[in-house]
Amino acid sequence: MKRPANVVLHGPESTGKSTLGARLAAHYGTRLVPEYGRLYCEVRGSETDADDLVSIMHGHVALTEAAREQAAERGARLIISDTDPLMTAAWAMMGLGQRLPALDAFTDVGDLYLLMADDIPWVDDGIRLHRTPEARARFMALSRAELERRAVPWVLIAGDAEQRFAAAVAAIASAGIA
Repeated sequence: MKRPANVVLHGPESTGKSTLGARLAAHYGTRLVPEYGRLYCEVRGSETDADDLVSIMHGHVALTEAAREQAAERGARLIISDTDPLMTAAWAMMGLGQRLPALDAFTDVGDLYLLMADDIPWVDDGIRLHRTPEARARFMALSRAELERRAVPWVLIAGDAEQRFAAAVAAIASAGIA
């Protein structure tokens, strides 16, 4: 069985990752790997330390592997991940102001990253923390820097919901993934 490609949604809070992820998974008839960090924070709260972020990384990895196995069994060519450990690494820089060796050691990166622009309104959902324009801009810069530091393939996705969806589908096709 061929291992499905992993298309990862990346970017700061409240930029439409989950919404686009669900739509892409439905479009391609594949698995959506949920944002493990959100699931973790819904149970334990939004205040995280280095140990929490490493636990979140391990949760991402476990969910991704399970989704890949299920997708491969069905013959799917890709999975969609609502963030991954690279986003957790950006979160470490945003929240803790430091890189974490365990996150830096993560090597099972996605095949394509869709970096979500912070050009849509921030929505308070009780979990998100960085609401000011300055904080959002800083988080966006850290998110982009993590992709550049890792030299992974990525495309900036911006605009309204329809523009984002069309740009994501085009980026996936251009990458030869689907």
